[in-house]
Amino acid sequence: MKKFCISFILVLIIILTAYAAVGLKGGGKNAEYLRIHIRADSNSQQAQAVKYKVKDAVVEFLTPIIAECGDKQQAEAALKSVLPQIEKVADEVLYKNGFDYTAKAYINTENFPTRNYGDFTLEQGYYDALIVALGSGKGDNWWCVVYPPLCFTGEGKNYVYKSKLLQIIRDFNERIRSEK
Repeated sequence: MKKFCISFILVLIIILTAYAAVGLKGGGKNAEYLRIHIRADSNSQQAQAVKYKVKDAVVEFLTPIIAECGDKQQAEAALKSVLPQIEKVADEVLYKNGFDYTAKAYINTENFPTRNYGDFTLEQGYYDALIVALGSGKGDNWWCVVYPPLCFTGEGKNYVYKSKLLQIIRDFNERIRSEK
């Protein structure tokens, strides 16, 4: 009986550890989201100001690309296919603003703190994310959600996001209504 209890406890610990690892590394509810993280080179006023200009340019570039995606996997594949173009967009903003460093864009799983987006909250945890590091990437950063798009609106700019999946559902519902 003692061996059974010890074996049971060990199996339970292994299962719980595996479950926690999957949940922390994006296998749980976090797996639905693809975040974006733009890291400034430093905390100087100029580096922080250009970070927001880069953010605006990258969001403007990505909006029509993400609009064609029906799920997170499509969004991630679309982003991976345009990583060099994302870097080019960021580099152009940096160059036009007198910076001699460049940007590096990549997809990674990273830990994010809890963040509120109006009535919606994303809990702290590990999320897949598009990382855009400006220069050293050691300054304060801006982050949000690429898919589903929770923050593709900018200061003074109105981005229009069109969800292909939502449009398919609306078209399907319209077809059903018209057949009645």
